[in-house]
Amino acid sequence: MKKFAVLLGASGEIGESIAQQLAESGWSLYLHWNTNSTAPLAQHLATRYPAQEFITVQADFASEEGAQQLTDNVFDASCVIVASGQSLMKMLIDTSDQDMNSLWQVHVKNPIAAIRSISSFFHRYDRSYVVFISSIWGEIGASMETMYSSVKGAQLSFVKAYAKEMAPSGTRVNAVSPGFIQTKMNAVFSVEELREIEEEIPLGLGAPQDIANAVDFLVNGKADYMTGQTLRVNGGWLI
Repeated sequence: MKKFAVLLGASGEIGESIAQQLAESGWSLYLHWNTNSTAPLAQHLATRYPAQEFITVQADFASEEGAQQLTDNVFDASCVIVASGQSLMKMLIDTSDQDMNSLWQVHVKNPIAAIRSISSFFHRYDRSYVVFISSIWGEIGASMETMYSSVKGAQLSFVKAYAKEMAPSGTRVNAVSPGFIQTKMNAVFSVEELREIEEEIPLGLGAPQDIANAVDFLVNGKADYMTGQTLRVNGGWLI
């Protein structure tokens, strides 16, 4: 019997690494995207793992209808991984209502609405999983990223509450909290700025595969006595 995971944000570098890792572990995947199609990724995975299914789903999570766009195309799943997101580097005084609404929709409202809908399939399975890819800033906050830090913190609060609610049903709910991961999103930093950040982190800068390994650990039976937890993958930046 195939096991399906819904991967929100599969088109990003972290999302793609998670997709590759979970496919290797035997998962069939719904590969969510908004502006960058996951069709090439799905084709690559289907060629490499022909016994599994890889289904692309487009949905704009910045819109009110984002979750519905996604869930209308999901027909079975025992796992939801939230790796979708967008950053915002602004002082709060310069942050517009539109900025706030967009961050809330993308990071909190639509992912939770999608989980609410997809969880109706969880009763088919003894074990099911929800994993949020949050951020170190959701734990400690970041100047110039006040609203981003706020929505990432909201994700961590949701994980704690939903874990308690769903434990009797066999659903494990956890989060991964990355530190500084080398992705295109960090192209805004100069070489000198990156060097200064790296010097602050005992194990240096992280890679998308580090996050994929943590997700794989959480959803493949090796962490089934963990729920409501935030797994820090930050190279010792926050201890």
